[in-house]
Amino acid sequence: MNDGMKKLEEITSHLQNEVSQLSSEIYSQQKEINSLKLEINKLKNIIIDLENNIESTNQKPPHY
Repeated sequence: MNDGMKKLEEITSHLQNEVSQLSSEIYSQQKEINSLKLEINKLKNIIIDLENNIESTNQKPPHY
């Protein structure tokens, strides 16, 4: 019975380490996702500004 208990403790310890590593990885990935979302929003705004500039420069003059 003592060997079985020892085996369970080893398995539990291993699983705790795995969960801790996974948690750290998820945290890192979430930080990266948030950073990428911000960058995407910046790029969207740049594209919108560029499109607006193109539209305003490509307008035909009123007498055309």
